[in-house]
Amino acid sequence: MYAKCLKRVLDFLLSFCALIIFFPVLLILIILGTVFMGGNPFFTQERPGKDEKIFKLIKFRTMNNKKDKDGILLADELRLNKYGKFLRTSSLDELPEFINILKGDMAIIGPRPLLVQYLERYNEEQHHRHDVRPGLTGYAQAHGRNAVSWEDKFAMDVWYTKHITFGEDVKIVWDTIMTVLKHEGISSETSATMEEFMGTMEGVTAKWKAPY
Repeated sequence: MYAKCLKRVLDFLLSFCALIIFFPVLLILIILGTVFMGGNPFFTQERPGKDEKIFKLIKFRTMNNKKDKDGILLADELRLNKYGKFLRTSSLDELPEFINILKGDMAIIGPRPLLVQYLERYNEEQHHRHDVRPGLTGYAQAHGRNAVSWEDKFAMDVWYTKHITFGEDVKIVWDTIMTVLKHEGISSETSATMEEFMGTMEGVTAKWKAPY
């Protein structure tokens, strides 16, 4: 009952309230983003949602568009300025996603929406992370964020799709708040953000174990 009906109703109501409450913050970040990012403060990108249907994700831009002499974008760590790092550590770059939640593209809790090109790289089990709407935060974000392997993230995502309850969602929200306050898992061990997912190699399995 909760997963099929009440979850979407709560998502709509909470995202609507959040956009009203955070409107002053959104306005300030739009102005700051225009200044520090040298133009458009928003980042939009196509992402796969429920049933792998493509939608346009909206976030605050955390990396500038600086390029090398050949016109190729610089590495993430070179384009991630101090303002962008602040947005990431505070997770304020995610605020515009409440618009996606209001529209029904996303949920407050669910697997994070990743890149479209990853779709062809998932194995059969990993595809099941798209059985539900993607989320502003999710089980993987509350339990490691970018500091865990792709295989562990996807294992957590798929586990969540099969164990959606109101109590679990409340716990994920709380755990996410704690993770953000502690600034945990913002980057992987080898990247300023997260390495590109190239597919799971044969024989590689998740180390994460389901809680129940």
